[in-house]
Amino acid sequence: MSRFMKIVFMSCLWIGFGMASFAQKNPVSKQSKAPVPSEGKAPAKQAGKSGTASSGREISITLTPLKNTKVYLGSYFGKGMTLVDSALLDMNSKGVFKGDKKLTKGIYFVVSPNYTIQFEFLMDGKQQFQIKGDTAAKESAQIIGSPDNDLFKQYAKFSNEKGKQAQRLRTALLSTNQEDGPKIRASLAAVEKEMKQYQQDIHLKYPKSLLATLFHVMKRPELPAVPVINGKPDSAYPYQYVKQHFWDNVLFNEDLLLRTPFFEPKLDDYFKYYVSPEPDSIIQEVKEILFMAKTGKEIYPYLLTKFTNKYINPEFMGQDKVFVYLFENFYAKGDTALLNPASRKTITERAYSLMANQLGQQAPVLNLTDTTGKRRPLYDINAPFTLVAFWDPNCGHCKEEIPRFDSLYKAKWQANGVAVYSVNIYENENLSWKKFIAEKNLSAAWTHVYQTKEDRQAEEKAGIPSYRQLYDIFKTPTFYLLDQNKRILAKQLTLEQFDALMDAKKR
Repeated sequence: MSRFMKIVFMSCLWIGFGMASFAQKNPVSKQSKAPVPSEGKAPAKQAGKSGTASSGREISITLTPLKNTKVYLGSYFGKGMTLVDSALLDMNSKGVFKGDKKLTKGIYFVVSPNYTIQFEFLMDGKQQFQIKGDTAAKESAQIIGSPDNDLFKQYAKFSNEKGKQAQRLRTALLSTNQEDGPKIRASLAAVEKEMKQYQQDIHLKYPKSLLATLFHVMKRPELPAVPVINGKPDSAYPYQYVKQHFWDNVLFNEDLLLRTPFFEPKLDDYFKYYVSPEPDSIIQEVKEILFMAKTGKEIYPYLLTKFTNKYINPEFMGQDKVFVYLFENFYAKGDTALLNPASRKTITERAYSLMANQLGQQAPVLNLTDTTGKRRPLYDINAPFTLVAFWDPNCGHCKEEIPRFDSLYKAKWQANGVAVYSVNIYENENLSWKKFIAEKNLSAAWTHVYQTKEDRQAEEKAGIPSYRQLYDIFKTPTFYLLDQNKRILAKQLTLEQFDALMDAKKR
C-alpha cells in the first residue's frame, strides 16, 4: 500500500524523519456500535452540502474504482484500531456513512473491503462533508466541506515537504566533513524552526480547530537549559519543568484523545519517565487523571481499565497498592457498572486478596501443622527476618527454586539468624512433600508446615478467609520476607533480590 503522507502529527515530537503514515495494512477490528461523541465547535463556517440532521452524521463517499461493495470507516482507539461505520458503494462508486449520532472527533480512515487502510482524515464536529478518493491514488484523496480537513491537508503538504528536506540534511550529516557539518546543522535547525512556527501559527490563527487540539495532545515540552542559582546548577529543573508542562492544554475528559495513535504512548512515557515508581506517587497521578477524565464517556472507562490492568499484576513490587486504591475508591463505590459479571468477580476477589498483604502491613496469621503433627504458629518465630515460602512439591519451578533457597540458607542466612516458614499448599500431597524434603536434604532448621484438611474445612465453615487468599497465592512458589515484627518487607522477589534486601537492611 502506498503511503499517504509523512507522519503529520508526530512531527511535533520529532521533525521530519522521513515519509510514513498513521495508516497501516493491518486489518482493524469491528465495533458494533458507534460511540457517543464529545461536543465541539468547528473552526470556521461549514462549506458544502449541509446535513439532514445536525445532531447526526452524513458523510458521502466516492471511492473509485470500487463498485457494489461495502467500505468501512475506521478510527484509532488507544493503541488499537476499530471499525465504526460502513457504507455500501453503488455502481457509480458512491455511498454514504450516515447515522443518528455523531462520531467522536479524532483521526479516522477509510478502509477497503479487504480491510486495508486507504487514507486518513479528521472527523470534525459537524460531520457533514464529502470524501472523494481512488484506491490507486490515495495521496490525492479529497475531503470537501470540512475546514478542519482543509487545515489538515495544508499542513500535511507542508510537513511532507519539510520532512523530506530534513531527511536529506540528516543523511548528509552522516558523510559530511568538519567544515560543512556546522552549515548542515544550521540548515536542519532552520527547517525544524519552520515546522514549529507553522504549528504555532495554527494555534494562533485557528485555536479552536481540531488540528490545534491534536497538536496540544501530542506536544512534549522541550528540555530547558539547566539554570544556575546562587552559583549552583539546578539539575532537577529540566525534569520538573517537563513534568509540569507535559499536559499543557490537554483536557483528559475529551474522548477524542482515544481517537489518536499518540495519546496513549505519550501517557505511557509520562508514567515511565516522569512519575516515581513509588506506589503513593503513582496513586496521586492516577487519582488526578481519573478525576479530570470523569465526565468523558469513552476516555474515563478506558483509563480506569488501563490503570486496573497495569497494576493488578504490576511490573514492580508494591505497585499492586495502586490497584487496591482503584478498587476501594472507584469500583467499590459504584464503578463496577463498567464491568461484566466475570470481570467484576475477578477484580473483587483480587482486591480482597491483595488488601491483606500490602508492603508494610502485618503479615496475616499462620497457625499450621508441621511434619510431626505439631502446631507451629508463624508469630512464634523470633528472628530478624522470616522468609515465608508457599510451594507445591509437584511444581517444576518449585523443585528448582526451593533447593536454591535452601543452599543460600545453609551458606549464609542461617548464620545471620534468618528463619524460613515453608508451607506445602496441598494437604493431599504430604507424601510427595516429605519425600522431597528428605531427598533434597532441606534444612531441618526450616519450619516445614501444611494446613490439615480439618483446619481447612473449619475455616470454610466459619467463613474465614483462607491463607491462600490472604497471601494472594495464585502461583507457586510464592515468597514473602517479613521483618522482626512480622511486617511485610517484600514479596515475589528473586533469591538474589531477597538476599540483597536483607544485606541492605542490616547496614
